[in-house]
Amino acid sequence: MELFTELRSLYSTNRERPYVIRIRIRMRDLIDPDVLRHSVDITMQRYPYFCVELQKKEQYIFTENHRQIVITNSLQGVELNSEASNYHMISFSWQDNWIILDIFHGLTDGTGAYELIRTLMYYYCSERYNVKLKRDGIRLAGDFISNEEWIDPVLEADNLPVQTQYEQPDALNMMKTAGLTESETGIVYSVSLSEPDFMKFNVENGGTPGTMVSLFLSRAIAKLFPDNKNPIRITLCVNQRKALNTPLAHHSLVGGVMLEYKDEIRSLPLNKQAAAYRELVSAQTKKDVVLAGVASQKKINQTILSKKTDQERIGIVNYIESIANRLLTAVVSYVGKADYKEAEKYIRDFRLWTFKPVDRILIEISAVNGKFNLDFVQPFKSPVYLNAFLNELDENGIEYDLKDVNDLKLPNINVAWNE
Repeated sequence: MELFTELRSLYSTNRERPYVIRIRIRMRDLIDPDVLRHSVDITMQRYPYFCVELQKKEQYIFTENHRQIVITNSLQGVELNSEASNYHMISFSWQDNWIILDIFHGLTDGTGAYELIRTLMYYYCSERYNVKLKRDGIRLAGDFISNEEWIDPVLEADNLPVQTQYEQPDALNMMKTAGLTESETGIVYSVSLSEPDFMKFNVENGGTPGTMVSLFLSRAIAKLFPDNKNPIRITLCVNQRKALNTPLAHHSLVGGVMLEYKDEIRSLPLNKQAAAYRELVSAQTKKDVVLAGVASQKKINQTILSKKTDQERIGIVNYIESIANRLLTAVVSYVGKADYKEAEKYIRDFRLWTFKPVDRILIEISAVNGKFNLDFVQPFKSPVYLNAFLNELDENGIEYDLKDVNDLKLPNINVAWNE
């Protein structure tokens, strides 16, 4: 299978910023490695499109990889697409009561990774706790796998609307504005909120988890730098599957809406600000608007393919990302409620990490077992923005728990320019 949607992520990955999704799950009890091994093996039977090896012909392709998926007893994981991972783009690891998934972000996104974890939790918890869990809504080994799960919907999409291009001023740069320096590994601050309480707050104030977190971050930045004239512009990630009418696709299908904290919004009370952000989301998630974003991404991948060498393709990707970096202040991503079904009661903690962002914070939101988990993935150590965000929670009577602080250490992906 020739790569297409995967290309931008592939040519973006490097040792400093490996394009990897890492999901860390803390279970109720110590991990049984034998049960985990059996559960991973049967889970991967359901996801053959994740059992692939990256090879270089005239261009990069995925071929079937029948080697066993690697599981290690560590928190570090192994290098993907290497001998250590049996040349897979996915691996698992465990330690104490933690299970960890590492997967190439070009292979899938949070939505696709959640499906895989849902299957794994079904098999692991059923065997580990000797219970019969309901299988409703869970993909299991032996299921018929439709073409929709396999086929790249971006490659297949045609007659896409044209995206209107217009000039935008550079956004506030979080790192430069605060005079911060990049740390070697990046840092993740993990905060948890009560899901029922935060949802109640959203309902009362006309927000949603994604828009409200984006709004609190916008307000926090504005209070830190009240005299800065650069726009505070946050991208809230959008799942493109609905617009493409391909809900089963496994690919990385992430677009975004721009939430700009304009002067006319700043003077409004919180509930009016939340309504303004929701209006921005509504306008930018209309089908034609999302598909126009898909068209833009498709054009980028076609441009990458038009280049003959890896270095030329890396150059194209770096240029595109330099433009995006100028236009964005921060990114907020919310896949939606995890809904790990009956297995969720055995989960005590959950983390969703991705690669270190450039000059800004990425907030990954996950909702598991009655908690919203907010992972502040940042390229600098300073908690200045975190503290300002937590002040917003305090001022609005929202209780939180700062769970932990970790170095952001993700496994490398072994490609020619990373050797």
